[in-house]
Amino acid sequence: MDQIRLFPIEYSFQEIIPLPASKSESNRSLILNALAGGELSYLSNLAEARDTQTMIRLLSQKDQEVADVLDAGTTMRFLTAYYAITGQKKRMTGTPRMCERPIGILVDALKTLGADIEYENQLGYPPLLLRGFSYAGTRSLSMRGDVSSQFISAILMLAPLLPEGLHVKITGSLGSKPYIEMTLAQMKHFGIESKVDWEKGEIDIAHQSYNSIPFAVESDWSGASYWYSMVAISPFEDTSLELLGLKENSLQGDSEIKSIMELLGVKSTFTGRGYLLTKCPSKESAAWDFTDCPDLAQTICVVAAAKNITFTLTGIESLKVKETDRVLALQNELAKLGSQLVELEKNHLYQLSGDFANRDTCPEIETYDDHRMAMAFAPVGLLCELIIHEPGVVAKSYPSFWDHIHKILKSA
Repeated sequence: MDQIRLFPIEYSFQEIIPLPASKSESNRSLILNALAGGELSYLSNLAEARDTQTMIRLLSQKDQEVADVLDAGTTMRFLTAYYAITGQKKRMTGTPRMCERPIGILVDALKTLGADIEYENQLGYPPLLLRGFSYAGTRSLSMRGDVSSQFISAILMLAPLLPEGLHVKITGSLGSKPYIEMTLAQMKHFGIESKVDWEKGEIDIAHQSYNSIPFAVESDWSGASYWYSMVAISPFEDTSLELLGLKENSLQGDSEIKSIMELLGVKSTFTGRGYLLTKCPSKESAAWDFTDCPDLAQTICVVAAAKNITFTLTGIESLKVKETDRVLALQNELAKLGSQLVELEKNHLYQLSGDFANRDTCPEIETYDDHRMAMAFAPVGLLCELIIHEPGVVAKSYPSFWDHIHKILKSA
């Protein structure tokens, strides 16, 4: 399907949405379960997302020399560390865009620990050639915290298997801290203890063995964010949605959507089986630091644009090296909704403002091969006819997204 056309609604909605499982939790649990020697059946509610299914496929192909992760960044990073510590010989590659995403920080760390890795083409980027592991005797490692928390998580998961464990010093500012906390919490579930001093940016993990133990994955808070948008944008006050499978005390950093969306007009009430979303008054202007939850920025920008809310964003620098340059993509597509996302300070402060009444007639949204662009803009179809190009990109994280959207919106 090259495009999907969404049509505005003339009525309120009260629906129950069975959210997909968390891709972040799923991908970590797959690596940890593999390091523990557990069977795949020990893991329940694994995500249907293409990234997770790619991870499952590659972990099962023990004799394959080529590991093609497609466009799955987390899969590339976690599997590179996993293959390294287990001494496997692999060629790690992916889509052309994946081979443009930097991985040098992780490779440098792995080589310091004893991994034999070479770049096939450009220094610092996939494809990679892994040729085994010989422990280098390194007990301490410094890693930048302002590029990708996935590099740090990948190293932490292999740390207990090193003969002396590992002491990791995080330098500079730390982005996406909740994702590192998620990694450590899931490692603890599989039997690994760690000592953490966030003020000093230090994590110490002794040599230990993983336990093979069942793990149930929570529903995905990133996926939940698009349904928060539906409630926020809906013009009807009696609109409500119940999102199933979310925990009250979640490990996922994107559960911060509860607090952000309260500023934009959505109240969250825990029901015991998930969260009930209802409308509440929204602010005329708001601000948020997305350092710990950058994947929510696209969702929030679209809601603010649709509701004419002036919104100030910080902590979105990492969006420039995601599936696409998400900052530039947002600037291009938000303009079609009558809004401008302007950079006020280099790589630091952005402001969104505009007038939804000045939007394009039937805006046509390009998705840039980025699943979050498609899902972030889809709720605008509640208010106006909208075309989204290449809607199939949602398969990366939420394959059933359009099926769920059709509970509310009509499309062609």
